[in-house]
Amino acid sequence: FFKEKDVVSLIFIILLFFLSFMSAFIFIFFSLGLSLPCSEEAGALKRLKIYSCCIQLLESGDLQKEVASEIIGLLMLEVHRFPGQLLVELANEFVSAINEGKLTNGKSLELLPIILTALGTKKENLTFGKGELSGEECKKQLINTLCSGRWDHQYVIRLTSMFNTLTCPYLFCFILFQGSRKRVLGGIIAFFNKLDQQHNEEKSDDEYLDLVTVPLDELRHVEGTIILHIVFAIKLDFELGRELLKHLKAAQQGDFSSICPFSIALLLSVTRIQRFEEQVFDFLKSSVIKSFKDLQLLQGSKYIQNLFPHGYCISTMILEVVNNSVHSWDHVTQGLVEFGFLLMDSYGPKRIPDGKTAETSSGLSRMPNQHACKLGADILLETFKIHEMIRQEILEQVLNRVVTRASSPISHFLDLLSDIIKYSPLVLQSCSSKVIETFDYLSFLPVQTVQGLLKAVQPLLKVSMSIRDSLILVLRKAMFASQLDARKSAVNFKVLGSLSSSQCSQSIGVSQVHVDIHSRYNSVANETFCLEIMDSLKRCLGQQADVRLMLYEGFYDVLRRNSQLANSVMQTLLSQLKQFYEPEPDVLPPLKLEACILTQGDQVSLQEPLDYLLCCIQHCLAWYKSRVVPLQQEEEEEEEGFYQYLDDMLESITNRMIKSELEDFELDKSADFSQSTGIGIKNNICASLVMGICEVLIEYNFFISNFSKTKFETILSLFMCYKKLSDILNEKSGKGKTKMASRTTDSFLSMKFVSDLLTALFSHEESLSVLRSSNEFMRYAVNVALQKVQQLKETGHVSGPDGQNPEKVFQNLCDITRYTSIPTSVEELGKKEKGKNISLLCLEGIQKILSAVQQFYQPKCHQFLKALDATDEEEEEEVSVSQRAAFQIRQFQRSLLNLLSSQEEDFKSKEALLLATVLTSLSKLLKPISAEFVQMLTWTSKICAENSCEDASFCKGMLSLLFNLHVSYKSPVSLLRDLSQDIHGHLGDIDEDVEVEKTNNFALVNLKTAAPTVCLLVLSKAEKVLEEVDWLITKLKGQANQKIVSGNMKEASSQAALTNHPMEKTTIIQLGTLLTFFHELVQTALPSGSCVDTLLKDLCKMYTTLTALVKYVSIGESITTIILPHPVKLSGSHLTPLCYSFISYVQVNYVLYESIYIKCPEKANLKRKITLRETKPIPNLIFAIEQYEKFLIHLSKRSKVNLMKHIKLSTSRDFKIKGNVLDAVLRQEEEDENEEGTASEHEGQNKEPAKKKRKKEKKCLS
Repeated sequence: FFKEKDVVSLIFIILLFFLSFMSAFIFIFFSLGLSLPCSEEAGALKRLKIYSCCIQLLESGDLQKEVASEIIGLLMLEVHRFPGQLLVELANEFVSAINEGKLTNGKSLELLPIILTALGTKKENLTFGKGELSGEECKKQLINTLCSGRWDHQYVIRLTSMFNTLTCPYLFCFILFQGSRKRVLGGIIAFFNKLDQQHNEEKSDDEYLDLVTVPLDELRHVEGTIILHIVFAIKLDFELGRELLKHLKAAQQGDFSSICPFSIALLLSVTRIQRFEEQVFDFLKSSVIKSFKDLQLLQGSKYIQNLFPHGYCISTMILEVVNNSVHSWDHVTQGLVEFGFLLMDSYGPKRIPDGKTAETSSGLSRMPNQHACKLGADILLETFKIHEMIRQEILEQVLNRVVTRASSPISHFLDLLSDIIKYSPLVLQSCSSKVIETFDYLSFLPVQTVQGLLKAVQPLLKVSMSIRDSLILVLRKAMFASQLDARKSAVNFKVLGSLSSSQCSQSIGVSQVHVDIHSRYNSVANETFCLEIMDSLKRCLGQQADVRLMLYEGFYDVLRRNSQLANSVMQTLLSQLKQFYEPEPDVLPPLKLEACILTQGDQVSLQEPLDYLLCCIQHCLAWYKSRVVPLQQEEEEEEEGFYQYLDDMLESITNRMIKSELEDFELDKSADFSQSTGIGIKNNICASLVMGICEVLIEYNFFISNFSKTKFETILSLFMCYKKLSDILNEKSGKGKTKMASRTTDSFLSMKFVSDLLTALFSHEESLSVLRSSNEFMRYAVNVALQKVQQLKETGHVSGPDGQNPEKVFQNLCDITRYTSIPTSVEELGKKEKGKNISLLCLEGIQKILSAVQQFYQPKCHQFLKALDATDEEEEEEVSVSQRAAFQIRQFQRSLLNLLSSQEEDFKSKEALLLATVLTSLSKLLKPISAEFVQMLTWTSKICAENSCEDASFCKGMLSLLFNLHVSYKSPVSLLRDLSQDIHGHLGDIDEDVEVEKTNNFALVNLKTAAPTVCLLVLSKAEKVLEEVDWLITKLKGQANQKIVSGNMKEASSQAALTNHPMEKTTIIQLGTLLTFFHELVQTALPSGSCVDTLLKDLCKMYTTLTALVKYVSIGESITTIILPHPVKLSGSHLTPLCYSFISYVQVNYVLYESIYIKCPEKANLKRKITLRETKPIPNLIFAIEQYEKFLIHLSKRSKVNLMKHIKLSTSRDFKIKGNVLDAVLRQEEEDENEEGTASEHEGQNKEPAKKKRKKEKKCLS
């Protein structure tokens, strides 16, 4: 047998020559060691030597992966044969190697948990250190020693995985209960955050080379295990949970470094502990809102963007947690679902007092609350996609909210439901029972909710016949229910699309049918089904006007999607029209309006919306002739006569409507139009019907005109009939033109017709000279277009055919703007007697269209500008958005310059204001770094500096544009300073003896515009800058606190001085310039009113911000002398003394007004309310100044730097002798004493307390 050293040598020789048989030879050596003829202890020692030698081989890195795995397997089997004392020695060797960093590749670490586990099973006492311990206690001590040392980065994952084999809950409790919990938690979070970042960036440095090579799945499983055990530890010690929240809240105030996917997943797991559920969700909610508010602030400030080029986005991290949860993170999933619904419930759309819903469809213009709601929906949708087990719960909760919260805005839940169903309708077949149960509540839900719900579930109807049949039964009952909303909902569904199996995937609108008899289902059965529904719909033509109206609005989409139903639909409409049509060609008027009105006693109501019926017929007929007829040239003559018959009827109605006088409708000027009598209500209904019919006929005749002059004369005649009625209604209502404007809001003219009409009118088509000659018609056409755009901005769609098709609406907007936005065309029409109002309407329309495009079609801005550009399309790829926007800007700049250069009496302030607004909208399309943007900024500055205008609205518009450009390019504080100097120069000083030198930086600022217009504008902008500076200081304080926690004070201070220097420098520059801004305004003799009130409030915020800066500096005192003296000196010498002078100025005015209006109680009370409102912020301002000085004194004492040398301490203002008030009191007292002698004894007794009160008042005043 070999000696010990020979065994080692032999194994290495085998390694060199018999590598492939290494495991077999090692097995032989262990077998020989078992039969050694020496004592048991000696044999065990030899086996230990062989074991240690094998570990050295594993760490050498020379073995193949397969051979190493076989050796590890053999060594694992041998562990349990060692006596306890040798296991202690073996484990000690491992722990020492780990703590001293002697391991080469760490392959042998797989043996350590087996060794520790075997050691824990030994019951006898073993020698450990200087004493004796049991095997389990030895194991604990070894783990303690292992965890107390520093691990090499490359072994962290292996060691963490190793602990998974041990009793991990005990291990984490042991670690977390010892020493600083915050440091342990912070270290774990920082470590996994670093690993996640490296995996996301797909790159690494040498230090983390081996870590990055760890498979992502393995990393995610390790993270999930760690999270589980930390949660287990928190259950045992709630203090650990509080420490975790405290640590993350501190990070929330700083740079969010500890807020990462791992920490978010940990928090969501902690929500399973009831004690922390509410606290964690509140923290996550506040973090989400703060993140979105920070992003909003970054987007609105260029200089902050430069400081923080990479914004923090918590939504991305939370969605990353959702994706990571696929790796068996079941403990996170429930928290994700609850948090998603919490965000949607808390930050969903709210109903505002006028009944509308406060929400927007634009992603870029969303507020933080809307972003948070969208994040909640994204969380739920992604969780639904990933986790099959949670789908039922998500769907049930969404449907429950749709049903139970119908009185509140639930569009966000309907959108989520639609997205869930669109993701995979087949998946939801397993949840069909819940969907069918929801249908039972349709009759009790509002119409809008039913519309959204039915639109969302349409894809289910494509794959589930049971759901479709259940829905049809429910709605068939609802169609004849007693509730009007139930019948409207049922009709809406029939016309909304309960049936389509082949077209459900198409985008749909509020009134669209999805019936296709050529679907993959049996065509005969499907056609029968469609005709059955049409038969049900015919019965609805005998119901209330609202039900019929909804039916008429939907028939156009029935034809557009299902041409085979054209005959049935058109026959239905024709038979309905015949009930109100006078067939005799000589009868006037051609329609029976009396039959459209229902009179029941004193109640008069509309029975048949005849204008909507004609509108539906006109649109259906136009579609049928353009799409179906060309494809049916060989059809029977009966079908040809079918649409020809409708054409003849509309032609007859047109001719007879022109011949009819208002007296024929009994609607002349002598008619009663009051809303208090039955006749008046009836006449209003008739007038509304006639006006609607005229609009329908105008559109019909335009599309069949083929640019015929005769037809255009007919259109003009119809318009004159419309206008006569409009004028009468305006006159009777006494509201001037507002009645006509409100009437056009519900105009029957379609967006496509308005687009084509304006295109023809402004393109100088010769045949339209008849229409163009009527200024009233031109104004009417532009006004309708403007109202359509306003409707789009408010609701996201327009009324009429294709009004909910975003592509077609966008194309109509492009066509309208192409011909009405050219300033030269507007100016040609801008004659005093004709075109002034049209020009104004055109500009207003352009402004609204630009706003709507940026709100709903932001990605298509380039396409929109290209449509306006008349240049060749060859330059399409070379011209950027900024260049195209600059081209349009130059045209409007020329128009504005022409206005400004005109005589003062010819200046059109409304046009100038609209031009400024249009330029503001277009400037948002310029890139701040582009040459076009710089040119725009220079031009705007020049206009504001060189052009004087006393129109307050235009001045505010131009200066707002200048501020918007400055904010996108650099900080606006220098602009604020210059404007404050101009305001001071024009309004004068609070000290009448001081003569202020006028600076004239901007000619737009003059005596009429300086206050309140410009003053309030600059104060609002200064307040915004103060918010940004306060945000920067909060960031600085958070970062400084984090560094102090992670290291000692001196290192943190020196690091803060280096890393925060750009932020600190920016903060001081902003504050210094703002101090000079307020220095000017507090010396200005501002008029009493909102200017004084706002200035006092902003001064209070200024001192609050200065106090925050002092508190930040006190964290790291070594940088006190670097950043603080400058703002302290400015505030002490240039602002604080003047603030007290300004306060005295305001209070003197208060006393002055009291003395002026003392004899007029009503005026005195009114003026007192105004001045009291102004003086109310004064105590807050004084308190803010004193707090600022208080913290300065404390900081001076701590830092031993005299920061108070430029500051004169404020005197106590609790008591102040008012001389004029004292004199008045004394005179009144003398008069009362003189009158006392003539008073009775009883009266003297009554007056005695009053004398005491006066004495008390004198004492207070003195």
